[in-house]
Amino acid sequence: MPLLIDNHNIQLPSSTRDFTERYSQLKEGANALKSKPVCTIDPKGLLYVLQREFATTTPKDDSVSILGTEDATTCHLVVLRHTGSGATSLGHCDGLETELMVSLMLNAVKSLSVGCDSGRYEAHLIGGYIDERSSSQSLSLELLEVFNEQPENIHLATYCLTELNDVVKEDIHCPVIYGIAVSVKTGEIFHANFPDKGPDEVIRSARNLLGGSVLSVYDAEMKQLQVKPYPWAPFPDAEFWFQQTDQMILQYFSTSPLVEPPYFANHMRSIFQFLNHSPKEPLFPQGRSRNYKKTATGLWERIECAV
Repeated sequence: MPLLIDNHNIQLPSSTRDFTERYSQLKEGANALKSKPVCTIDPKGLLYVLQREFATTTPKDDSVSILGTEDATTCHLVVLRHTGSGATSLGHCDGLETELMVSLMLNAVKSLSVGCDSGRYEAHLIGGYIDERSSSQSLSLELLEVFNEQPENIHLATYCLTELNDVVKEDIHCPVIYGIAVSVKTGEIFHANFPDKGPDEVIRSARNLLGGSVLSVYDAEMKQLQVKPYPWAPFPDAEFWFQQTDQMILQYFSTSPLVEPPYFANHMRSIFQFLNHSPKEPLFPQGRSRNYKKTATGLWERIECAV
């Protein structure tokens, strides 16, 4: 089924610039989103999604009220929502297994919308910029194509990708929006940043460095964030990389070294340090996920689950 704009099938473009020129009405929504003040999101009620992850829930969830993600330069942020049920999925897409991520997100929203006879599927696509390698443009085009091939009609409600998310600062192209939050109850999307990106931020990030696939990190029925098992292994030369300069780390581990947030190199060092020393305790005892639930104060607390 097609991806729709104003209830009409889209024409897949040859370039992102061609797409924004053909559908100039998208600029209004992108500009409105960019003009919103940046909100600092409190960890209470927040479910934070890292790169190559997605999470899905509904307004009935009394544990999670905000889905959020950040640190996107060439990465794209994808929100898929059913307007009838309110089921909402947020994904942080880095170009790996894009088709799989979108398909899993749609299936998750559909399963949480069973029995809802009204409403439609809406997609909100945000991120990227005019980068030197054209990585953003390639991912934007891939996302449009993948959404256009889904088995349900999906309405493109927000398009703020690549050219529409670009600003020039001191002769350097940069993203305007690095992170977003979406209200599960209302579907409103905010330009946002996040002091707290847990739980298990380093463990989850290390999984990506070791080549992990895209995955869901939340069970909406159990109301649990789940860090699923992966085979921990020492990263080659982790100690070497830990000792390198910020510039060196940016050069070799970033797709966009000129525009990364200032904490990028230190975050990578925390991952190198983790991968340089075997954990004192098993990360995933008896092959079980690391599971977390929200406490009464709205913060994550690790829980023990039966085998």
